Amino acid sequence: MGRMRRVDLGLAILVAGLAGCASGAKSTNPSQAGKGSRVIEAVVVDRVYEPAGSGGSSYGSSGSWSLVFEAKDGEATVRYQFPVTRQQYNRCTEGTRVQLVMSNDELREIRPIP
Repeated sequence: MGRMRRVDLGLAILVAGLAGCASGAKSTNPSQAGKGSRVIEAVVVDRVYEPAGSGGSSYGSSGSWSLVFEAKDGEATVRYQFPVTRQQYNRCTEGTRVQLVMSNDELREIRPIP
């Protein structure tokens, strides 16, 4: 029984090593998603308000706001939806062109484009 466990452990290590080598291959995907800090130009395409007690907001809150952006990422057109403050929600109407400052696909700042 001890020998069988060693064989299973050896096989598991071999498979993990091969999987690690396979994932280290260079991707042909031109997307920059999840790759450090970046600034992208986007357009607000939707505004979402969820009243208190629905979705992710609690009954004690005044609700939650999020903005949906559309942008180019390489050759693809992508959509992002981020939770925002009430002030950002009110400032960015549909059709507003903005710069999104992102770090590892998390929104850090929304800058208006004049």
